[in-house]
Amino acid sequence: MTYTPSTQHTSVPAPRRVPDRHINAVRQATDVLYEVVEELDQAAVRGQSLLPGWTRGHVLTHLARNADALVNLLTWARTGVEHQAYTSRTDRDADIEEGSRRLLQLIKADLDSACLRFDAACRDMPAHAWRSEVIAPSGTTIAASVVPLFRLREVWIHLVDLNCGVGFDDLPAEFVAELLDDAVKQFEGRVDPFSIEVDLPEGGQRIWTVSGPASRSSVSGSASAVLGWLTGRTDGTGLRGELPELPDWI
Repeated sequence: MTYTPSTQHTSVPAPRRVPDRHINAVRQATDVLYEVVEELDQAAVRGQSLLPGWTRGHVLTHLARNADALVNLLTWARTGVEHQAYTSRTDRDADIEEGSRRLLQLIKADLDSACLRFDAACRDMPAHAWRSEVIAPSGTTIAASVVPLFRLREVWIHLVDLNCGVGFDDLPAEFVAELLDDAVKQFEGRVDPFSIEVDLPEGGQRIWTVSGPASRSSVSGSASAVLGWLTGRTDGTGLRGELPELPDWI
């Protein structure tokens, strides 16, 4: 697979500074993904990922379909014509299941094409379109400018899920706080309030309050341990405090 970052982003209009920062981070994460995938063989892609019931082929196919789903949202923002991320959850799941059974070469080619489509969709977005609102797969309304951050989250978390040596400690330090912001939002209104005190990788601490301003319990630990727990990838080993039971990650 070949992933060639665009050279057309050396001068960025002010309204696009935040999206382009995330777009560039997605490119870097995608390069890491490609490096990992190149080391896989047919037996490895059929091997179990860290997600129950999913092989690595499922994870890679999901990453391809997620890229296409986010392209749909960017098309919606750019044209004003509604393009839902997925036609339905049933169709999404069926596409992933079917795609996961293909030969490794086809899975790689599919992933490569989908990643390039996402990059092209970002490159083709007019500055004003980043402010348009679309509906995320979770059903929440978001600005299109958030879509690249969604893709960044998907790539890094599923890199961990591939169980090929990439962990939460490998996430770019400058984006960890944003990914924690995003993770905390997943639980708003779904759990009793609690606070999280996080040791950030670049030094210092930050406190998040989940599901409300008031909390009776608190959890603390490193950013990587907290992210692993919030995203349901770990059981919270290494964290301090009384860990509340979390609903499923969306």
